[in-house]
Amino acid sequence: MTLAEAKQKLAQYGQEHVLKYYEELDAAGREALLAQIAETDMSVLASCKHREELVKKGEITPLAAMELDEINANRKSFTSTGLDAIHDGKVGAVLLAGGMGTRLGSDNPKCMYNVGINRELYIFECLVNNMMDVVAQSGSWFHLFVMTSEKNNDTTIKFMQEKEYFGYNPEFVHFFKQEMAAATDYEGKIYLEEKGRLATSPNGNGGWFISMKNAWLLDLVKKEGIEWINVFAVDNVLQRIADPCFVGATIQRNCDVGAKVVRKNAPDEKVGVMCLEDGRPSIVEYYDLTRELMDAKDEKGNPAYNFGVILNYLFRVSALEQLLDGNLPLHIVEKKIPCLNENGELVKPQEPNGYKYESLVLDMIHQMDSCLPYEVERNREFAPIKNKTGIDSVESARALLQENGVEL
Repeated sequence: MTLAEAKQKLAQYGQEHVLKYYEELDAAGREALLAQIAETDMSVLASCKHREELVKKGEITPLAAMELDEINANRKSFTSTGLDAIHDGKVGAVLLAGGMGTRLGSDNPKCMYNVGINRELYIFECLVNNMMDVVAQSGSWFHLFVMTSEKNNDTTIKFMQEKEYFGYNPEFVHFFKQEMAAATDYEGKIYLEEKGRLATSPNGNGGWFISMKNAWLLDLVKKEGIEWINVFAVDNVLQRIADPCFVGATIQRNCDVGAKVVRKNAPDEKVGVMCLEDGRPSIVEYYDLTRELMDAKDEKGNPAYNFGVILNYLFRVSALEQLLDGNLPLHIVEKKIPCLNENGELVKPQEPNGYKYESLVLDMIHQMDSCLPYEVERNREFAPIKNKTGIDSVESARALLQENGVEL
């Protein structure tokens, strides 16, 4: 992009201020800034003026889960169907690994965090160990796509190479970077984080599929005949990936997406819950769950919204491809955004000072025609690491790993 083209684009969206320090930059800095301006989608930024309209929910009604009793009664059949699909190369997985370990006191990518006590045991290693169980069971490798971020991509790849992928076949591991979105003040004006760089943040956990497409990895998905993609978060060290029983149940029930869920430990537990919204599958985030919904009962007298999602979903690829023709809803989130002040000095605000723009995986689910909430045992498959201590922490995850026979 030339300077003239950049000025034209910026003028179209009222963002001319991002060139304030252009003349101070060296040739490489100018080129990098122009490239970033070219790549940045600015069409969404004006939406902050009517952000309240973007988050309106439709009518919420219950969506029944496939509970453990039904799963166990059909486990042999489901597992056989799932193993056939995995063995035939029809199942791949996407690991959302763009986060850093800042809240855990680490400057490294979160996947590199060591949860071991008497030995090294990294988060990434725990996940690979869980995948190796499926490889042994199915007799086949399955493709793993690892979504990194601008901040952790190189470090993550180097780490995995140094660790020799913890025994996973490197021919089946593919890295790609998540797309970034501009961060703005409350008027939709893009912040600068450096004199030659726009302030940006990852485009939300719903951005993984478009990021895969832009990295040309959907060509590989088609070439390899992958029909199902299991997308999962990096921070749950107990989760089962490409779980044959889960895969088979979703296939047999002919659903476009399967969602692993756990029975909530309290009505107000901070997890999103599966539901129907205007008759289509959806998720209500915990902060949108009203007391009326918390207290609602199903026909058996059990809580109607009792199953929380753990960010482990199995999507039908053909259904995902239809999403590429339209836009996912935009979520505008108030955040603390490091930025340059009027004097060109970097400030790190103590309070929120603007917006980040994200798409979320829950909206991908809402675009699907059908969803299978699939219950898993909390103590066997849900050990999230959000904090250093306390609830959903390194401490609680270590206890659950030991409970499941993992040596620390």
